[in-house]
Amino acid sequence: MAIDVRPATSFDDIATMVGPKNPDSNVCWCLSYRVPSKVNLSLHRQERGEKVRELLAEGPPGVLAYDGDDVVGWAAVHPRADTSFATNRTIPHVDDSAVWSVWCIRVRPGHRGQGISHALLAGAVEFARAHGAPAIEGYPVDNAGAKVDLTMAYVGTRALFEKAGFVKAADTTSVLNGFPRVVMRLPLS
Repeated sequence: MAIDVRPATSFDDIATMVGPKNPDSNVCWCLSYRVPSKVNLSLHRQERGEKVRELLAEGPPGVLAYDGDDVVGWAAVHPRADTSFATNRTIPHVDDSAVWSVWCIRVRPGHRGQGISHALLAGAVEFARAHGAPAIEGYPVDNAGAKVDLTMAYVGTRALFEKAGFVKAADTTSVLNGFPRVVMRLPLS
């Protein structure tokens, strides 16, 4: 299987990966870290998809993985300064560098266990590099190999980031699914 990862330019494919099956559902749409908390909490149902459409008009909000013509994965990646990580009190800044953040890695059911998350992370790194990022960070759980609930696995694991060349840059006070999160960083320049 040859997975192709490219910038997320198709709203329909983004919707397939992070939107609801029922348009009236109130799902994340991968906005919780991308927009300020107040904005995120104010958006309901179809407004969430419309906000993603607005963000897409400004440029790709991440990368998508394809198996042939089928979208099979998503990774949100953007400059940290434009995300809630810029002001997050539980995930520290290592320095004031204009780093990019990758915070959501999602693979469609039926396609998991095939290395797509590794391809997505590599694609997010290349996307950030192509846009001049000096470094990219992720904030995965440090689960020491223990099973992570699939609903909480979207942040990735420390091992996933280490396999992509990232190194631990800092501890955090953030905990997800009972596991501490760490700041993982990869210099790009």
